[in-house]
Amino acid sequence: MLTQSLARAAFALLAVITLALNAAGLLIGEWFRVQPCPLCIFQRLLYLLITVLALAGALLPGWRRLWALLLGLVAAGGLATAAYQSWLQFFPDPALDCGFGEPTRIEQIVDWFGVRWPALFMATGFCSSQDWVFLGLTIANWSFFSFLFLLATAVWLLAARPVPRRPA
Repeated sequence: MLTQSLARAAFALLAVITLALNAAGLLIGEWFRVQPCPLCIFQRLLYLLITVLALAGALLPGWRRLWALLLGLVAAGGLATAAYQSWLQFFPDPALDCGFGEPTRIEQIVDWFGVRWPALFMATGFCSSQDWVFLGLTIANWSFFSFLFLLATAVWLLAARPVPRRPA
């Protein structure tokens, strides 16, 4: 059972978490001189989109299922992106790496944002590089687990039955 206030709190917490993940990515990039790749920047954009959806869920809780569904779809896309980047890092192949050959749709989106806001969205790294590792996991691996958590939370918000209102 899910009360409206619990749903609002969950959405607000998701917004804070995704903002913190973006801030952590920016700080790690600055402190450790890690160059983000197009897939990293795309995941950063997905975290920002999840932040917006989570804020909408916190401010407009009457549409909880819509916000949870949209949030879950974006999180699933982020999960797939992080899994693909992790695969590139575990099995590097220069022919498959980002930045070689014709730009993909993701690279075009990242380039568009990078031209407008280079401090946040300029992609200068390679997707297969493992520049920063913490507890044996790369940033892409950590992002995979973060998106998995976001997806699981979205499924919970979507599937939980609302508490019936009591007559006044």
